[in-house]
Amino acid sequence: MSDDYEDILKDSLEFLGGKPVIDDEVIKYGPLVLTVAPKHGKANTLLADHLFSPSIFLAERIERGLFADCQGKTVLELGAGAALPSLLLSTVSNPPKLVVVTDHPDEVIFSNLRNNVTKNQNVVNSSCILTCCGYEWGADVTPLLQLLSVNGTTHTGFDVLILSDLLHFDSFHDQLVKSIASSLKRSPDSRVHIAAGVYTKPDVCDSFLAKSTEAGLQFEEIHTNPAEPWKGTLTVGGLDSDDLATRKAACRYWVGRYARVEPY
Repeated sequence: MSDDYEDILKDSLEFLGGKPVIDDEVIKYGPLVLTVAPKHGKANTLLADHLFSPSIFLAERIERGLFADCQGKTVLELGAGAALPSLLLSTVSNPPKLVVVTDHPDEVIFSNLRNNVTKNQNVVNSSCILTCCGYEWGADVTPLLQLLSVNGTTHTGFDVLILSDLLHFDSFHDQLVKSIASSLKRSPDSRVHIAAGVYTKPDVCDSFLAKSTEAGLQFEEIHTNPAEPWKGTLTVGGLDSDDLATRKAACRYWVGRYARVEPY
């Protein structure tokens, strides 16, 4: 990792004007009730014990209907942590048909993720199947792809991938790019949504993008006005609209696709 755990927290605090990242034991966002992993072991080193701003950023876009490319599709979130974006996506009126939420198979991290998925099933849209799986970046994606099989039909990948605040793990960029390229369906309509905190150094982001280009992916950065107010309408526990707008402004966002897809 380019920074250790304390440095990333320090940088995130500076960019948020000294406001704390969200590490409450219980996080409420609209109908969702989430927890973060306990503060020890890999949950510490992999930052699964906090909810950082990029998840809030993506959640607002989901609220605003800006993830329309997910309707009726299959979605995979890598390194999900508390899994706010993917869980919220499963509750919308026009949801994906399948949402698979993943994080490191470490028992502390994954048990928290599994609990979040289980206790929020009651608010998932009936048109969506929500499930979770332990997955370490760079590992064989076959177990994930098997979740796509229906009535014996084999699918080659997910339509949409979500990555929230993962780019600062620069020593794992090769594994992360490998997982993206192995799990994203080779289709011109496939998309990857990536959000990162501005505390992730630009050269670290650029390194990830360069490796992605080498793997046949291309990313477009979507710029938002830092002065834009919070446009979500759901209640977020412990944060008012100004707090949420501050967190939204502290994020960068890219949408990726395959640079070229060979015709069948």
